[in-house]
Amino acid sequence: MSEAADEAVTDLENFETGEEALLEGDVVPVRGTARAALRNRDFRIVWTGVFLSSIGTWMQNVLLGAYGWELTHSASFVGTLYIAQLGPLLLLSTVGGLIADLVDRRRYLVSMQLLQLCGSVGLAVLVMSDKPSEAGLIACVLTIGICNALGAPGQGAILPSLVSREDLAGAIALTSVQINLSRVIGPAIGAALYTRTGASAVFAANAGTYLFAVAGLLIARYPRRVGAIVAERGFARLASGFRIARADPLIVRVLLTLVSFSLFSLTFVGMMPVIAATNFGIRPKSIQYGMLYAVFGVGAAAGAVSVGTFLAHSSKARLLRPGFAAFSVLLASFAVTRSDAIAYPLAAAVGYAYFLVITSLSTVLQEHLTNDVRGRVVALWIMAFGGTVPIGVWIGGKLVGVTSITAVVLAGAAWGGVLAVLSRPERLTAPPLECRGS
Repeated sequence: MSEAADEAVTDLENFETGEEALLEGDVVPVRGTARAALRNRDFRIVWTGVFLSSIGTWMQNVLLGAYGWELTHSASFVGTLYIAQLGPLLLLSTVGGLIADLVDRRRYLVSMQLLQLCGSVGLAVLVMSDKPSEAGLIACVLTIGICNALGAPGQGAILPSLVSREDLAGAIALTSVQINLSRVIGPAIGAALYTRTGASAVFAANAGTYLFAVAGLLIARYPRRVGAIVAERGFARLASGFRIARADPLIVRVLLTLVSFSLFSLTFVGMMPVIAATNFGIRPKSIQYGMLYAVFGVGAAAGAVSVGTFLAHSSKARLLRPGFAAFSVLLASFAVTRSDAIAYPLAAAVGYAYFLVITSLSTVLQEHLTNDVRGRVVALWIMAFGGTVPIGVWIGGKLVGVTSITAVVLAGAAWGGVLAVLSRPERLTAPPLECRGS
């Protein structure tokens, strides 16, 4: 079935859903909002499965840094774990994006989820020892990171196939909400498990949650093949996403903004155990640390929700300048405070500004793309976001040893201010990309 036919069927299904709602006396939600996106059956199924899986992922992600700090008391080792976890996104996302545009997406995505499940089981077994091998920890985390890097572009690429084009902005906002609510729920559950039973139980629980994502991917209906034609061969084929991006100024601006933001400003995300221990006297192996990360996630979820609700019809390009400015001021305040009582609301506010910016940037990009190139361009987004952050965290871990954690976080806040100046709305506004299948 052609892409146009797929869209027509989706529109008909959405019309019928709206008609049923009117007959039942309900109010049809405004198109483009988060509520409207949830009217799409297949989006609900995938969103729920990935949400439950993400809870487990964030149980592991946050507690992994805390476990690494408790084990070694080394900011450098925490940074190394972080880069093993997310670094593969920088190197392998283009491979994953190309594969996602060429193969059966359902089979491919399910395989990547199951391989991550196996990696988490291995990690749970390894940390049962009182003194596990540091090299073994890094190897297990790297295995999970590689599978995530190969699967993430395809996961992002199927999103627009699950909703009508009018509801895409709401779906993107809800995807950000899912990521950040799992940041709240995951660390809270993980901290409770960690303090009572140890790290192994946390990693084992995460392994089980991958089955929710697998179930969602198997039940939902979406195009398994998109019919992309990639004329290049060899390395040029892997780099076709770069060719597509280079030919489009808006894609270039979005990705350069994201790369610099991730590299210079988001170091604090991976260094949160160090910030908590050094600036606030909060042990990473504590309920207080889990709550600090949880309130950060609450704020981030609220930022994403706002883009899909009361800001749904605002220009996302125009939200970036005030968003970056607020992020800069709030992160600087978080860096210099030494009161844990003040740190909690500040962490929530930083999270709000952070994901207001990220969700707005993502919406600008996704609304600009066509389905035949989406996997390859989304791979570049994942490289810029997930893949660049661990490099910044690793460098930040090294710099903490010669400066301080406060100086590193303040430098990130300063770059947020620079981006506020550079983010002119007219430079991030353009008509949708024309179809580029080759």
